[in-house]
Amino acid sequence: MPVSSAKTAIRGCYITFKDNPFMVAPEESLSIEEDGLIIMEAGRITDCGPYAALASKLDKAVLVMHYPDSIISAGFIDTHVHYPQMPAIASWGQQLLPWLEQYIFPTEANFDNSAYAEAVASAFLDELLRNGTTTAAVYCTVHAQSVDAFFRQSEKRGTRMIAGKVLMDRNAPDNLRDTAKSGYDDLTALIQRWHNKGRQLYAVTPRFAITSTPEQLEMAGDLLTRHPDVFMQTHLAENMDEMKAVSSLFPDSASYLDVYAQAGLVGARSIFGHGIYLQETDFQHCHHAGCTLAHCPTSNLFLGSGLFKLFDAIRSDRPVHVGLGTDVGAGTTLSMLGTMGEAYKVSLMAGAERLQAIQAFWLATAGAAEALKLDTKIGRIAPGMEADLCILDPAATPVLAQRTAHCQTAQDMLFPLMILGDDRSVKATLVNGQAVYERP
Repeated sequence: MPVSSAKTAIRGCYITFKDNPFMVAPEESLSIEEDGLIIMEAGRITDCGPYAALASKLDKAVLVMHYPDSIISAGFIDTHVHYPQMPAIASWGQQLLPWLEQYIFPTEANFDNSAYAEAVASAFLDELLRNGTTTAAVYCTVHAQSVDAFFRQSEKRGTRMIAGKVLMDRNAPDNLRDTAKSGYDDLTALIQRWHNKGRQLYAVTPRFAITSTPEQLEMAGDLLTRHPDVFMQTHLAENMDEMKAVSSLFPDSASYLDVYAQAGLVGARSIFGHGIYLQETDFQHCHHAGCTLAHCPTSNLFLGSGLFKLFDAIRSDRPVHVGLGTDVGAGTTLSMLGTMGEAYKVSLMAGAERLQAIQAFWLATAGAAEALKLDTKIGRIAPGMEADLCILDPAATPVLAQRTAHCQTAQDMLFPLMILGDDRSVKATLVNGQAVYERP
C-alpha cells in the first residue's frame, strides 16, 4: 500500500508508555491523554498531545477521525506466530511432537503451492489487522515461495513484518526437508529480495534444534554473521519430550540454549519462542546477549507444554527481553488482548507475582518493540514514530460494557479489556496512518 502524503489526524483518549512498568511502578510508566490528538503525515506521527492545544495547528481541510469512548494504543506486536498453521488451528489432543507430525507437517506441505500460500498469507494478515496487530515475527514454511507470498501480501498492506523460511534438514517428512546448502542458497536470495525492502524484515528461521543438523545451524549462524541486521527466530525449551530429544541429539551441549549459542545463533536480534524450561544460567545468558523470549500462553496451555516463568525472566538484576506471541496452530487466537488475558492467568499459576494490565500492554506494544530493537519506529505514540495504531472499544460486547461502565479512568479499563476482550474490541486498525481495518 503506498504511503499517503496527506496529513490526517485522530482524536480520542490515547495511551502510551514513558517507562518500563516492570522497572517502575506501573501507573508511573503509562501516559494517558484523555482527549488527545494524533497528527500523522507520510506514514508517521508528526505531533500528538491534548486536543485543545493542538487543534489550532490543523488546517480545516485536514480530516480528523474522532473516536469518543475509545482507547487508542500503538498497534500490537506479536513476537511469535506461524502463518501457515492457520488452517490447522484447534486440532485436538496431542502434545508438541506428535501434534507436529499429525497436524502441522501435513498442513505445511500444502505451501509448495504458491497460490495456496498467497491465499493463506492474505487471510492471516487480514486477521492480524482485525485484532489490532500491526507487526509480527512470523514463521513461514520450508518453501521459499511461502516467504515470497507472505512478504508480497504484507507489502500490499504496508505492514512492518519480520518473517523467514523455516530450515529443516532432518527429523521431518521428505517433502518438508531442505539441506544445509539449499537452505543457505534460499536464505541468501530471500534476504537480498526482502530484507529492508520497504517495511519488510528478514529472520533466519531454524524451526528448532530437533529438525536441523549441526551443519545447518552453523550455516544459519554464518548467515547472521554475514547479515548482522537480520533477525533470528526459533523455538526453545517448550516441552519436556523436546528437551530430552535435544539432549540426545546434542550430547556435547551444556543446555538447549547452548546448542544455539555454539552455532552463533544467540544475539541481540534473536527471538526464542516459549522458553518454559530455562534455568538461571540460561536467563543470565539471554540477558547478556540481549535476546528475546516470546511468551506464548495460549499455546502452552493448549498443548499442555507448561507455564512460562515471566517474573523469573524479567528479574530486575538481569532482565531478559520478553514479548507476547499468539503462536497459532498451537495457540487458540490471534487476539493479543486474549493472549494478555491468558498471560495473566499463567502468571497466577507460575509464581507469586501477578501480571498487571499495564505490564501486559507493555509486553504487547513498547516492550515488544524494545525487545525487537524497533523501539525507534513502533510501539509508542510519539512524534517521529511510524503511525501504526489500534482503536479499542471498552464497550464492544454487553458484558464488557457492563463491566467498564464502572471504570473511572482509561487505566481502569485495561484489565477488563484484556480479560473479556477479543477481535470485537478492535474498532479500527491504522497502518502508516491509514485505516486498514474498520469494524463493520
